[in-house]
Amino acid sequence: MYSTVFSETKTEYVEKRSRFIATLRHCETEEEANAFLEEMRSKYWDARHNCFAYSVNEGKLCRFSDDGEPHGTAGKPMLDVITGSGITNIAVVVTRYFGGVLLGTGGLVRAYSKSVQDCLALAEVFTMIPSSVLSITCEYTDHGKLVNLLSSYDCEIVNTDFTQNVTVTFSIKDARLEEFSKKLTETFSARLNFTEKEKKLMPFKEK
Repeated sequence: MYSTVFSETKTEYVEKRSRFIATLRHCETEEEANAFLEEMRSKYWDARHNCFAYSVNEGKLCRFSDDGEPHGTAGKPMLDVITGSGITNIAVVVTRYFGGVLLGTGGLVRAYSKSVQDCLALAEVFTMIPSSVLSITCEYTDHGKLVNLLSSYDCEIVNTDFTQNVTVTFSIKDARLEEFSKKLTETFSARLNFTEKEKKLMPFKEK
C-alpha cells in the first residue's frame, strides 16, 4: 500500500525576482522519471537551473540533483519534502529563472522546499490499496439496492453491463471483503454471489 498522484501539477513561486516553476508528475520507474526530467530540460532550456527529485518503485529508489545550485540547497530539500509527505512514485522538477539577486543557502533551501510543498498541496492524492475486482450479476429489480450496498463499502464500480440481467464489476478493498461478503448474503438472502476477477492495487482517493 502506498500513496501517489496521477495528474500533473504545476506551480510558480517568485522570490526576489527569481522565478521557481515546479512541475510534479506521476512516475513508476527511474526510466519514466529521467524521461520527464529530459522533457522539462528541453521545455525550459533557457533556465539557469532545472533541479529535480524523485521517489519511484514505491519509494525503493530515490534520486535528486542540485543542477548547479550550491550543494544541498535544492535537490535534497526537494526530496525531503517528498519523503516527508509519504507520497511516492512521483518526480518533481523545479526550474529556476535567476532574477539577479542572490538568495543565500537558506533562501534557496526555503524556495525549493516551498515549490515542492505548493505542488503537493494542489495534487490529488490517491492511496494504492490491495483490492479485489469482483463481479455480481443480478436482476434489474436488485440493481439499485446492490449499488447502494457497494457505495456503503467504498467500492469503485468499474463497469455495468445491462443485458438480460445486470452485471456490475467493481473493486473493493481486501480488508473489507469478508465483511462485505456476509452483508451481501444477508441483504439478498443468499440470492447473489460474486465472482473474483483479479487481485491488484487499486487507487482510492484520500478524503
